[in-house]
Amino acid sequence: MTVSRPALHLLPALLFTSGMVMAATPATHPYNIAAGPLDSALNQFASAAGITLSLDATLTRGKHSAGLQGDYSVQDGMTVLLADSQLEASPLGDNRWTVKQRPHEQSLTVVGDWLGEARESDVFEHPGARDVIRRPEFAKNGATTMREVLNRIPGVNAPENNGTGSHDLALNFGIRGLNPRLASRSTVLMDGIPVPFAPYGQPQLSLAPVSLGNMDAVDVVRGGGAVRYGPQSVGGVVNFVTRAIPADFGIEAGVEGQLSPTSSQNNPKETHNLLIGGTADNGFGSAILYSGTRGSDWREHSATRIDDVMLKSQYKPNDVHTFTSLLQYYDGEADMPGGLSRAAYDANRWQSTRPVDRFWGRRQLASFGYQFQPDAQHKFNILGFYTHTLRSGYLEQGTRVTLSPREYWVRGIEPRYSQSFNLGPTAHEVGVGYRYVSESGHEMRYYVPTASGELPSTASPYDRDTRSGTEAHAWYLDDRIDVGNWTITPGMRFEHIESFQRNAIKGTRQDVSYNAPLPALNVLYHLTDSWNLYANTEGSFGTVQYSQIGKAVESGSVEPEKARTWEVGTRYDDGALTAEVGLFLINFNNQYDSNQTNDTVTARGKTRHTGLESQVRYNLGELTPVLEEVSVYASYAYVNAEIREKGDTYGNQVPFSPRQKGTFGVDYQPGNWTFNLNSEFQSSQFADNANTVQESADGSTGRIPGFMLWGARANYAFGPSLANLNLAVGVKNLFDQAYFTRSYDDNNKGIYAGQPRTFYLQGSLKF
Repeated sequence: MTVSRPALHLLPALLFTSGMVMAATPATHPYNIAAGPLDSALNQFASAAGITLSLDATLTRGKHSAGLQGDYSVQDGMTVLLADSQLEASPLGDNRWTVKQRPHEQSLTVVGDWLGEARESDVFEHPGARDVIRRPEFAKNGATTMREVLNRIPGVNAPENNGTGSHDLALNFGIRGLNPRLASRSTVLMDGIPVPFAPYGQPQLSLAPVSLGNMDAVDVVRGGGAVRYGPQSVGGVVNFVTRAIPADFGIEAGVEGQLSPTSSQNNPKETHNLLIGGTADNGFGSAILYSGTRGSDWREHSATRIDDVMLKSQYKPNDVHTFTSLLQYYDGEADMPGGLSRAAYDANRWQSTRPVDRFWGRRQLASFGYQFQPDAQHKFNILGFYTHTLRSGYLEQGTRVTLSPREYWVRGIEPRYSQSFNLGPTAHEVGVGYRYVSESGHEMRYYVPTASGELPSTASPYDRDTRSGTEAHAWYLDDRIDVGNWTITPGMRFEHIESFQRNAIKGTRQDVSYNAPLPALNVLYHLTDSWNLYANTEGSFGTVQYSQIGKAVESGSVEPEKARTWEVGTRYDDGALTAEVGLFLINFNNQYDSNQTNDTVTARGKTRHTGLESQVRYNLGELTPVLEEVSVYASYAYVNAEIREKGDTYGNQVPFSPRQKGTFGVDYQPGNWTFNLNSEFQSSQFADNANTVQESADGSTGRIPGFMLWGARANYAFGPSLANLNLAVGVKNLFDQAYFTRSYDDNNKGIYAGQPRTFYLQGSLKF
């Protein structure tokens, strides 16, 4: 069966196709389809019936059919094949059919996890702004880092890594005008497990142990998720979805090499990925995943090495019980080129004036999960996890060089129960959950005089020896109510946090304890099967971090950050046209920033974030058959993030928040070829609260100009006869646009040059 709407290529690996469409379908037709997997049975049926069938293949994943023998019409045959699957067939006209969940069954089939499998249907039904970028999309732009993927999403700003995060082991991004420095205001997860090495006390991602090569998808919920997820929920929820265990044994491998010939790149940068695994007939599956990085970026002193190994397992002896596990070992080290003064940048923007700065880290993760689902209306999940993280590095801090080893241990467990039922004309899914997180950390800082020309060690003098810990309890309850075309979900999350920090040098201990009730309301209305409206409001908060405990600001002591978020928008998807537009408002009551240069906390106070986010993708084949293989897409976000605290900076723009940002692209797929043209742009921004326009001599303050970048790529797929070999060549920053960002309150502050024209080669195999 062939897919009748080519724009469904947005669901790669979620569609299946078969033979040619016949001109007419007889009233009945003889069939002899054996019992087996539902997707295979539907494939055989469509081919024999001469129909075009399009569907999201995740709907049929893991389901079976009793087969079909005898003479049937298309409608009757589909009904028999789909019996007991909670699915139904629907005609689209012109001999085209689709399969979808039955409306009644959809309301009674428990979902449990709001993020789910990050399917297109999950995104369409989400009552808020949400985007999922999948693995094939990573390659289209030559992306090798999370930052490059996140920058394609409306409302997300992921600048070039800078400051103490100026390396590939770190991750900087901000959502809807929030400061992107080390992504500290978003809930960041990997398969639902917190990514930060101390999610409550130290959420900054100076070490982000997630590698793009090991991921199937990047799922970004910009609103409507704080009830289920936290604690840093003001800036949305980002979940990195690891590669799935294959149904059949297979091996997949990929490599990308990058070269920036106009820069000071010492060695071409290479990224590699590998997956080996499969699932046996007894329901046990396992896969080994590897992603690695070697080489340097476009500046001097930027060498990088990353090794990220995962072992995933799943055992599903039947439809009731599912056991899962994930083990990870992540290890990396990288030089940090540091910021440049204006004079140094003008002399050579690729140079590094900080030859000492260096970062390294490692992480061990173990998680185990169990799901009990006796029927379609009841589901119980429990997930336990443990992480051990070490991050360290050398940093020149004026008259001395420091070594700062920091070690963290995190343990967590989260049981969740969901049940669906009918109550009069309404269908409900009630979810209740609890999460317990215990974290502890030990931070040291050793130093030697810079003039000594030596590097510090654990035998050097030290001026920091602190131990910190947190015990956090979170309870949540929500009820998804379906009535007519409405889906209404009220919910409440309650967080109780107790943290401490003990200073061994001063002999002091400070404790903080606080509660955070977070009510939310999400509403979704289906205008048609392809068009819905959504609105939501939720409370969200940010924790008091270890570096802020006991610190004073003008308003008193540091308190938990609190915010209220509002969203309203509409989403449309008929297969050929996908579009979304939404408005948002965030009222932030008490925002803080930590200044590394003097170890203080700055109280920015009240901020207000308003804006519009929009995106569209269209298959031009709907206009004329001549453009059958061409699709276009664009996104645009306007974000007005203002400081609303009374004072000298009232009305100023929040630092590092460009007001306008967007993308544009064209995809052309003739036969085995794929050609991609893409671009991204953003407007100017500022580095400090004062919105200083004039640049400082050290380059840390001043207006940051906007820019627009273009990229292009060509790919050829050789098909199964050559182990599904794919080869591609591409270029980033096609016109070699010069641009930069800054670091303002880091020790290695200054100007950071953006990526110049960069050529890349890609190759992948699957067999």
